[in-house]
Amino acid sequence: MDALGPLNSDSRLKHRPLTYVRFLMGVICFVMFLSTAFICLVYLAPLAVVVLPLLSKRCSRKAVSFFFGIWLSMWPYLFEKINKTKVVFSGDRIPMKERVLLIANHKTEVDWMFLWDLALRKGRLGCIKYILKRSLMKLPIFGWGFHILEFIPVERKWEVDEQILYHKLSTFKDPQDPLWLALFPEGTDYTEKKSEASKKFAAEVGLPVLTDVLLPRTKGFYACLLALRGSLDAVYDMTIAYKNHQCPSFRDIVFGIDPSEVHLHVRRIPMEEIPVSETKASSWLVDTFQKKDQLLSDFKIQGHFPNQVKEKELSTFKCIFTFTVVVSFTAMFVYLTLFSLIWFKLYVGLSCAYLAIATRFNLQLMPLTYYVKAIYSKIEQKRE
Repeated sequence: MDALGPLNSDSRLKHRPLTYVRFLMGVICFVMFLSTAFICLVYLAPLAVVVLPLLSKRCSRKAVSFFFGIWLSMWPYLFEKINKTKVVFSGDRIPMKERVLLIANHKTEVDWMFLWDLALRKGRLGCIKYILKRSLMKLPIFGWGFHILEFIPVERKWEVDEQILYHKLSTFKDPQDPLWLALFPEGTDYTEKKSEASKKFAAEVGLPVLTDVLLPRTKGFYACLLALRGSLDAVYDMTIAYKNHQCPSFRDIVFGIDPSEVHLHVRRIPMEEIPVSETKASSWLVDTFQKKDQLLSDFKIQGHFPNQVKEKELSTFKCIFTFTVVVSFTAMFVYLTLFSLIWFKLYVGLSCAYLAIATRFNLQLMPLTYYVKAIYSKIEQKRE
């Protein structure tokens, strides 16, 4: 394979060179992931987020978690089985199926994807939700998926985001709904330029000067605590690092050229240990990122995090079975759309229109009882 030679001069910096064969495999994988995502969204989304929410929001979320969790599981399989990326876990042992707030550092644009490797093992893949920048909602197809999975888009301006964030968080309060809410408190991925600006600001206001992470933004973190404290089991403090400090891009993952190893260190902090007041919770978060900065500094020297934990390997059989099911489902509905009754084309057209509008205006349907209560409440107000 490598005898064909690299396609670009930078490939020597990567774990594997970008050969013609690897490039072709990457294109095939990307087209497969994109096409399966499109078919899953246009055929399953109307059922999961239009019909079921009118009956029960919990049923809707279970359907989304199940169906789209199957599709999401293909990514960890891609990382670990096809790209042969080694995922090394360390820190505390994490129980199965907890409701948690997850905070992590943000080294590169794909950090959030490697959280799926842990979520899959803990039975929480379909219910992991991210707080992410609003511009990502404009991504073709993937933006639709982010909306269906109830990710929370923000502008990263508190005066704009505060009301939106509290409103969205209020819909996650039911302790019976599975939830992993992922937040990157730095607000952006790490670069040397951003690090220098963060250090300068920290020195000016008397906060710790951090080297390998940016100073965290505390308002969004406290908003999550304030809205969900009574329904969460714990906060997971996750630190992400890459072998040889070579941070991968989305392109690297698609073509399988990087990373060779991803290290995930997790501290589990029970909710009762998190301060209640905003001032103390903010100080706790800054202290947590100071510890995270030290962890990453030690990682540079040692090449690993302390207290490595053995997590179960992903099943090759399940990997093959999942790919087969998803690809077969996609092939069947592509055929029905292109060569069968006109109703399939009409259904796809209407579904695309709904997904585009719902994502653009952040529309979420509620159970019929919600609308009945709202109408009844208005009638009562008029009578008074």
